[in-house]
Amino acid sequence: MPSHRGPLPRHATVYVAGHHGLVGSAIVRHLRAQGFANIVGARSGEVDLRDPAAVRAWFDRTRPDVVVDAAARVGGILANSREPVEFLSDNLRMQLNLIDTAHAFDVEHLLFLGSSCIYPKFAEQPIREDSLLTGALEETNDAYAIAKIAGIMQVDSYRREYGRRWISAMPTNLYGPGDNFDLQKSHVLPALIRKFHDATVAGADEVVVWGTGTPRREFLHTDDLASACLFLLENYDEPGPINVGCGEDLEIGELARIVADTVGYRGGIVFDTSKPDGTPRKLLDVSRLTGLGWKPTISVRDGIATTYRWYLDNEDDIR
Repeated sequence: MPSHRGPLPRHATVYVAGHHGLVGSAIVRHLRAQGFANIVGARSGEVDLRDPAAVRAWFDRTRPDVVVDAAARVGGILANSREPVEFLSDNLRMQLNLIDTAHAFDVEHLLFLGSSCIYPKFAEQPIREDSLLTGALEETNDAYAIAKIAGIMQVDSYRREYGRRWISAMPTNLYGPGDNFDLQKSHVLPALIRKFHDATVAGADEVVVWGTGTPRREFLHTDDLASACLFLLENYDEPGPINVGCGEDLEIGELARIVADTVGYRGGIVFDTSKPDGTPRKLLDVSRLTGLGWKPTISVRDGIATTYRWYLDNEDDIR
């Protein structure tokens, strides 16, 4: 498929790595809605992305024209703190195999998805893309962040050495249908939905939320991220990361109250200050992306409401 920036041919074979996960499933939904008819993906049990031979065999069978790397080992503060080796090693192996194999099979279009945790813990807010590598990382997820930084460097290295027009996008905190609601592994928003739902069902008098409630976070619905991914593939061609977010943040305490209201919880909220807060604030500067003409469309309140409805519809499977 010839190199270009503009609408991707809807007959192109698009490989969404991690197609069954939170991010990948949203990208698949959006691509289908936009008319893409040949989207391929494989579960980890079918293709182990940590195995270079398995990845090469998959590319040989599918011959993708476009690769979206949404595959990653992900988790919240607790999971990242307990398993830094796995978060570093697994993510490095997966993205190295995917990106190297994409080059070997002459894939013209590739989008690598990272995370806003690549930026320094105390970066100036809102965080610009040029803040990368200017300070120390948040220690609770530094292993994961280093892996994602390496992915950006790998993409840029292929741009420099081989002229690949590949790109890297860094989303803010994500949520939506298909999220992980396991309290031991989930991120803050799905964990709050699970906690407040369980408390409501049990008639509990209070819900305990980790930390002080004062850190500020930005949240983007995965359907908005999926829209941004296709937009970038068709309109963007620059090295380095480009931020993807909504440009607004809120305190975790306020987020907890929104979730409680959405779920219908009427008890008290207690903040466990013995637990870590993580980065004090993490708001992305999304002016580069919005300057290209893209904007999100789903508010946090509306997004939480639809995510909770999905949770209720799938509660038996989740548990």
